[in-house]
Amino acid sequence: MNMKHEFPDIVDGNTVYIRQVSMDALPAEVRAQAPGLESLYAVHGIDGERLALVRDRQMAFLLARQNELNPVSVH
Repeated sequence: MNMKHEFPDIVDGNTVYIRQVSMDALPAEVRAQAPGLESLYAVHGIDGERLALVRDRQMAFLLARQNELNPVSVH
């Protein structure tokens, strides 16, 4: 199962990673801005920097594509 794959169509500088983030893992000030939600979705740059937090997965992918980025889901 651990096989290396080449992805020639992806440009490293334009790739962002989308992952679900539990509300418990976020600072209190962020949790206060999203009452009633159990999780948010983070958009991370190639270097791991969190670029954005959004309400749902679809919005995270849309945000990335609108900014000419290539979103990749991280589980």
